[in-house]
Amino acid sequence: MISVFGAGVDNVDLTAATRLGILVTNTPNTSTEAVAEHALALMLTVARRLTAIDKRMREGKWERGLVTQLNGKTLGTIGTGAIGLQMARLGKGIGMKVQAWTLHPSKEKADSEGFTYVKLEELLKTSDVVSLHLRISEETRGLLNKDKLALMKPTAILVNTARGGLIDQEALTEMLRTNRIAGAGLDVYEREPLDPSSPLLKLENVVLTPHSAGQTREALDKGLNMAVDNIAAFLRGSPTSAINPEALQKALEKRSAQI
Repeated sequence: MISVFGAGVDNVDLTAATRLGILVTNTPNTSTEAVAEHALALMLTVARRLTAIDKRMREGKWERGLVTQLNGKTLGTIGTGAIGLQMARLGKGIGMKVQAWTLHPSKEKADSEGFTYVKLEELLKTSDVVSLHLRISEETRGLLNKDKLALMKPTAILVNTARGGLIDQEALTEMLRTNRIAGAGLDVYEREPLDPSSPLLKLENVVLTPHSAGQTREALDKGLNMAVDNIAAFLRGSPTSAINPEALQKALEKRSAQI
């Protein structure tokens, strides 16, 4: 079996694993709060221009200018899994209106959390902040291409703590360079680590972090414990958090043969 530490399993060939009778498990919902908090922090940092202002202060300057207030603005969450829902709650907590789009909308979620589902194009056109919370798949790879990004408001902020492959990074860089959108907070990239020559590093309207949204002590402890628990459960013959349960029987037979 393969016990993945993290929710995403896009670095595992699930088809091959299933064919070979290798069970794959993950650790879902162990970093939900951590990632949503990071997305909120990126959103606020970009809106308030905190990194640029901090840099000016350290240079001995006292430059005071207009920044963006998010209370009363619209947050658009792309994806309404555990992290997307938590981000919606945090957005509402600072007074934002929330709308969402996902591949599989849930009326129950919308009703209980107090947001509305809209079409992706409408979300991009009307949101002041767009925050991505989708898994990468054949359906979602390159979801925000050049044409989709062009729908966003010139005053809008884009936040991505999900996967870099969801966005056309070259198109996004150009939009940021030309101020076609106001700014972005990015924790993930098409290729990681981010190339030291990336033009994103030269843009002042971008806040960058090294795929570290889930790197809190609390989230790491919870995730590592679950990854180990998944192995122990498999060895006991009662696997938990299986991604490809269709491989279970063959995997258990192989385990029994080895024992």
